Amino acid sequence: MKPHTKLATAWTPDGGKMELYQHDRDFSIKINGLELMNSRQHESEQELARLGCAHLAGRQAPCILIGGLGLGYTLRQALDLLGPEAIVVVSELLTEVINWNREYLSELNGQALEDKRTEIITGDIFELLLQSSSRFDAILLDVDNGPNAMTDSGNQRLYSPAGIQACRRALHKPGSLAIWSTVPSQAFEQLLIDCGFKLRRYRVKTYPGSKAKQLFIWVAAEDETILPPGGSEPRLGLSKSASFNPPPT
Repeated sequence: MKPHTKLATAWTPDGGKMELYQHDRDFSIKINGLELMNSRQHESEQELARLGCAHLAGRQAPCILIGGLGLGYTLRQALDLLGPEAIVVVSELLTEVINWNREYLSELNGQALEDKRTEIITGDIFELLLQSSSRFDAILLDVDNGPNAMTDSGNQRLYSPAGIQACRRALHKPGSLAIWSTVPSQAFEQLLIDCGFKLRRYRVKTYPGSKAKQLFIWVAAEDETILPPGGSEPRLGLSKSASFNPPPT
């Protein structure tokens, strides 16, 4: 049996230990010993791009923002969907993850970082959003585990009312916000609605044909007509004053 080889280690701003592993032709990233992502299970990362960019078919020069580089699958799928004049901005908190993609993962994602349409920005995506106004036609968030952040506690503010409003202001109209999550959340759906969005919730598989636990993607937009077909209606019932507070990690 081929061994799991640790290739590299990085530290998150709040002291979490992130490690890159290889097993045969597969790669995985772990945080504090828990697997965060694996190259054998990347269908949901690709679906994030498909759903979030569905309304951009035929658009000449869209500009989209991807929060979280990971193994590069969302970026690769977005580049494959969009035309030659598109701009895909990737905001990645950790420089090490960018370096891993260039040194170890380029074959997985077709050298997506070398595509002329790709722009990499290192740092906190929350700060980038605050500096952006009507800039993006789509925002795709795969930061941490979704609203229940486990990689870095600072990521939780991205899923707060301030973070969602920052996303809304950064979107060009009509634009969409797509959010990847390991779990559903009625409270977070209510937050999106309270921030002025229409939305759908989509169940997605980790890989085609998988019978394992499903993951979730929300697609939100002020213009309901640009939401992709299918998906589920938001589960309402919380009061307008209810707030979303991600649990501590």
